[in-house]
Amino acid sequence: MNTFAMKNWEENIVSGTDGGPRVAYAHATLAYSGLIEGESIVDYLLYYAGEGYEGNGTTAPGFERVEGSVDGRKGSFVIKHDTGFDAKGISSTFTVVEGSGTGELAGITGTGTTTGVLGEPTMSYTFAYSL
Repeated sequence: MNTFAMKNWEENIVSGTDGGPRVAYAHATLAYSGLIEGESIVDYLLYYAGEGYEGNGTTAPGFERVEGSVDGRKGSFVIKHDTGFDAKGISSTFTVVEGSGTGELAGITGTGTTTGVLGEPTMSYTFAYSL
């Protein structure tokens, strides 16, 4: 099974007030297992319409640099996320940024999804790639 776990999440309000409409910046560290083995650092720009996790159908853009291996091939690559979130959880689609692969992952392309329930220790992902 392809899963990832949140190792760290730091979020700060950029504009607006806590509990009201606001924009926030989040910086996180993730640990991957399955097809992808390794760790990553991801940065998101978030919009909250009001109290709690009311994303109101918006998506949060983010960039994530993954370092480790894909199917045993070592290197790193960057993915661009479009993540939706609400009080129940998250779901995203992502695409590998062209030209971002290094090492044995040079030239990697691909797309994937993430899904999960807030508060659970791991979330799942899919990843279809080519080299």
